Amino acid sequence: MKCKGCGTGKFVCRAQRTVAIVAREKAVLAYSGGLDTSVILKWLKESYDFDVVAVCCDAGQTEDFDAIEKKALATGAFKSVVLDLKEEFITDYIWPTLKAGAIYENDYLLGTAMARPLMAKHLVETAKKEGAVYIVHGCTGKGNDQVRFETAVRALNPDLGIIAPWRVWDLKSREDCIAYAEKHGVPIAQTAEKIYSRDQNIWHISHEGGNLENPWNMHLDDIHVMSAPVEKAPDKAVFVDIDFEKGAPAGLNGVPTPPLELLSELNRLGGENGVGTVDIVENRLVGMKSRGVYETPGGTILYKAHSGLEKLVLDRDTMACKNIAAQKYSQLVYDGLWFTPLREALDAFVNVTQEAVTGVVRMKLYKGGALPVASKSGNSLYSEDFATFGEDEVFDQKDSEGFINLFSLPLKIRAIQQRRK
Repeated sequence: MKCKGCGTGKFVCRAQRTVAIVAREKAVLAYSGGLDTSVILKWLKESYDFDVVAVCCDAGQTEDFDAIEKKALATGAFKSVVLDLKEEFITDYIWPTLKAGAIYENDYLLGTAMARPLMAKHLVETAKKEGAVYIVHGCTGKGNDQVRFETAVRALNPDLGIIAPWRVWDLKSREDCIAYAEKHGVPIAQTAEKIYSRDQNIWHISHEGGNLENPWNMHLDDIHVMSAPVEKAPDKAVFVDIDFEKGAPAGLNGVPTPPLELLSELNRLGGENGVGTVDIVENRLVGMKSRGVYETPGGTILYKAHSGLEKLVLDRDTMACKNIAAQKYSQLVYDGLWFTPLREALDAFVNVTQEAVTGVVRMKLYKGGALPVASKSGNSLYSEDFATFGEDEVFDQKDSEGFINLFSLPLKIRAIQQRRK
């Protein structure tokens, strides 16, 4: 086959190689339109000689995505893409984590941590589609998200290069980023007075930075986005019935409800009643503590309801073992190890335990509280006939004496031996 350019018989001639060398390389930027990524997009155009594909992942955050797409192009992006990931986020990431009962350090419902591997997966897929050779993210060198993004990218395509501007540029703070944006005419919403770093999706919103960096400062009411402060919640309780099928939420008040609609409605109910706001100091993977405020209204309701149903249908040993798995699962997700054999193995265990987790839980929402007040299931291990203090045909109270004698035998022997000494 001869080259049309030079007529040689080589498959890849010198002219073709020259074109390949001078062609612009492409980079895929995880783009939100916020302060960091807006500045990064401009900085990339000034610092590197390649085309930037700005990818905005819609995981349920409240944004004007048309404006974000236009802003990316106006700031210098070669191409701007918005991906709707809400349904996939809920069914493939949130529901498995919910079924596992994973809560990091007993407080954090992993809203950001669950979303990062999903986003990284789609950044890798976009890079393949666009022929890009780099993934660029706006995570800081002190945060967890850099680990989550890059671990996922390396698990899915180790050939991709990674650029993390916060680890290499001269900007040292968000104040520097604001100054950079103002100097280069990059439109941003942040100011020096309102400088919270926020991450939102369909599951939660997180708040960090600003006055929260001093743990002695109480967070202010104006920080709330998804939920009302407890003091401003209604004085009347609200009840909602949640249906589960094999551990996954399936309906509200007896009506089958699609995942996105179900979670959105619980976010509304929980938010109105001040449910799901936590103010915590957590241990980051990178070795330091951080302070953040998290709002997870619908997610908090679901965790409480799911736990309540499990108590009705799971036996004691299964629940105990599942609690151990939940702790490991939470750390795994927090650390960004989603695409690992361990997570798949834990999911297999969890899914077996969830075969029986089908039923209905009635939740009471009041002044920040989300309480399971009633539950029912065809797989219930609870029996009113057996639990009653009255006489029944299964349990003979005289049997308890022999059981206690055997159960306490090691303690009895130990006491006798100590007395002899």
